[in-house]
Amino acid sequence: MNVGVAHSEVNPNTRVMNSRGIWLAYIISVGVLHIVLLSIPFFSIPVVWTLTNVIHNLVMYLLLHTVKGTPFETPDQGKDRLLTHWEQIDYGTQCTSSRKFLSISPVVLYLLTSFYTKYDPAHFVINTASLLSVLLPKLPQFHGVRVFGINKY
Repeated sequence: MNVGVAHSEVNPNTRVMNSRGIWLAYIISVGVLHIVLLSIPFFSIPVVWTLTNVIHNLVMYLLLHTVKGTPFETPDQGKDRLLTHWEQIDYGTQCTSSRKFLSISPVVLYLLTSFYTKYDPAHFVINTASLLSVLLPKLPQFHGVRVFGINKY
């Protein structure tokens, strides 16, 4: 146990997606976002689905692949301050259940969005670009890679 902290993990970011109920909370929050967008009267159904997909992917990209470090005081000598949240999940181990869930959920949302937009070309291009922007950084080949030096420090 770590002295002076309220948790027993060296870095609580590593186990947050394994917490009880977090997957259900994630699904419910996406559903609430969709319902809120549906309540706006001048948005059509295809626009709402595309907005849900794009907003979800944008928020997940920012939270998982842009933000670095930990919000906690950790005894790891600053080792995790250069890692994004995605790189910290499950101590960097690939293909865990948390990583699979976070990789499959944008794909499922993309498939639902494509179906409800009736594969309209404009929506399809926007949703595909949005999906690729969150799936590519999750690949094991990009673990710790900073493309063009973006987000290096």
